[in-house]
Amino acid sequence: MHSRQEVYDQLHNYLVDLFEVPEEDITPDAHLMDDLDLDSIDAVDLIVKFQELTGKKIPATEFKSVRTVDDVVEKIYVLVNS
Repeated sequence: MHSRQEVYDQLHNYLVDLFEVPEEDITPDAHLMDDLDLDSIDAVDLIVKFQELTGKKIPATEFKSVRTVDDVVEKIYVLVNS
């Protein structure tokens, strides 16, 4: 995953396939908890899926400040490309 768009697309797929989030609810500004009904366990599951995909360790502590879809995209993009 070399671009933010690729990270966004993968996150979008995970949200739809794994968490059954309606596609129309997924926007860059959507809040994970308030708008998409994800909880902290769902966030850990997302981290695990991205670790499996990228083969890189992603510390859960990096996600304490994550609130929106765009926040997740940015964190994953930076971690994967660092």
